[in-house]
Amino acid sequence: MFVHHVYFWLKNPEAAAEKARLLEGLKSLQTVETIRTVHIGVPADTDRPVIERGYHFSLLLIFDNKEDHDTYQVHPVHKKFVEDCSSLWSKVVIYDAVDA
Repeated sequence: MFVHHVYFWLKNPEAAAEKARLLEGLKSLQTVETIRTVHIGVPADTDRPVIERGYHFSLLLIFDNKEDHDTYQVHPVHKKFVEDCSSLWSKVVIYDAVDA
């Protein structure tokens, strides 16, 4: 299993149209055939010192293996998402993980 978790910070978090555009872009990624599981989220209503709540969207993708992840990275749908939406975010943090 290969887990790809991406956190997005919007440049203009108060701009509803930009939020909607990024959400639509994230949803478009679901069509990539090598993805096994997709979760698009926003910060939960939890509050403890160890919780990062500053991001605006998270994207959790699970692949069967690294090769499927690598295919996703160069997939035309992913490339279009980056091209269309990268101007919307000020910061992206990615955590990739494999089985221990």
